[in-house]
Order: sequence, then structure tokens, then C-alpha cells
Amino acid sequence: MPRLVGVRAAHHAGFDRVVLDFRGGLPSSVRAHYVKRLIADGSGKKVRIAGRAILSVRLEPADAHDASGSATAPRRVAFPLPNVMTAVRAGDFEAVTTYGIGLAKRTPFHVFTLQDPDRVVVDIKAGFRTVPRKVFFFDQDNFVDNKPPFFVARSRPVLPATPARGVLDRLFAGPVGSERADGLRLLRSRATGVSGPDISDGVARVRMQGSCSSGGSTVTVAGELMPTLRQFASVDWVKIYDPQGDTETPTGHSDSIPTCLEP
Repeated sequence: MPRLVGVRAAHHAGFDRVVLDFRGGLPSSVRAHYVKRLIADGSGKKVRIAGRAILSVRLEPADAHDASGSATAPRRVAFPLPNVMTAVRAGDFEAVTTYGIGLAKRTPFHVFTLQDPDRVVVDIKAGFRTVPRKVFFFDQDNFVDNKPPFFVARSRPVLPATPARGVLDRLFAGPVGSERADGLRLLRSRATGVSGPDISDGVARVRMQGSCSSGGSTVTVAGELMPTLRQFASVDWVKIYDPQGDTETPTGHSDSIPTCLEP
């Protein structure tokens, strides 16, 4: 049985390349297509994934676990590339492995295989301009040591036409591997993402999707969303709404969070 043992990606001139590394041969069937949502194999439940477009890659026969049932490839991984922002496993079920690739933009792609070593390669067009913007992540090590700042910035490429939407997508894609090794985490407060932002009169409004809970903590997703959006000259205040559309101070020039984000 071919076994997936790694997922990596890199930018090349005009395209982003995602490489799926295998041992024990290659899957005989590799199918890729764009989907509106990422669905888990077996359960049929929606899988959380960031991006403006989702490319589904189905590999068969292929496992992403060993004989003991332990995973041999990451469940989710983030990349700071112009188009590819994340790869999320949607299935490892009955010799079928499926991944979703979250993208900044839907573009043409090409899939092929290579051997010695065995690889499935997905090249996705990325010949467009991006600009660097900040995304703030939760610094778990600083928080545990009680050494501010608890939220720190990292740079991400975003589309210049929609930079505010772009940084929110990059936030929910999460920190990349080296950042996770440094203690950075995505603090979601049970949100699967946010809609928006709607920006007017200096106020950016975002609505949490999925669920909302502070878990009794003094740090929440608000600590990431507010500085991430305030980097833009058009934003002075940020109002965060819960999935039902409620926030504590819906009007006026002020920040606001929903009750569910209170400690």
C-alpha cells in the first residue's frame, strides 16, 4: 500500500508547487478538482479550511497512517506562498487519502507523478502580484511565561486588491511549521473562520463562523483579529460579532467583542 509520509510546498517562477511524498510506491489514481467546500471522507462533515478557493486531491490506493494507526503525514499544514496557504487532510479511509489545498485565488493547475523518490506533484499557477501584510498569532510560550506580547506579527503575501480579506484567510490558515516550533498558535476560540471584513467610517466588522467561546480565558481570537485589521489605514476600531450576529457595542467608534469572548 502506498503510504503518504510528507506534504511540502514551495514557490517557483509563476507557480506554487505542492509535493506529496510517498513510500511503498505511488497511488494508481490521482484526481484533483475544485470544490465549493471540503468534505470529510466517511463522515461527510465539512472540514475547516482557509482560502478563497479549494482544490481537492484524491489519492487511491493510499494511506496516511502506519500499521499502528499513527498518522504518517500532517493533518493540516500552512504555507506562506503567493497562492497556496494551507493543505488539510479530509480523509484517510479505506485506502483513500484526500487533501484540500486552500488557495488565495482559483487558477489553473497541473498534476503529475515522479519516482525515485515517489512523489505526487501539484503545480498551481501563481503568476500574480502580492503585497506583504502582517498577521498576528498567539504566542503560547510568552503567555505561559507571562511575558508580553502575547500576540506577535508575522508577514504573509496577500492580493493587493483585497488585503484585509487576505490577512484573515492567512490568519485562519495558521502559523507555518517554523512558527509553530517557536510557540506560535492560531487561537480560534472555536471559530472556523470569519466573514467580512466590512469596513466603513473607520470601523471594521467581522462575524465569527462556526461557534464562539473564550473557554474562560483572558486571551481569545480577538487578540489576533484586532491588530491584524488595525494595520490598515482605513481601520481604527474592530467590532467582532458572534455567529448569531451579536456584539456588545454594535454602534459607535469603539472596539467590541461578543459576550461569548468574555472570560
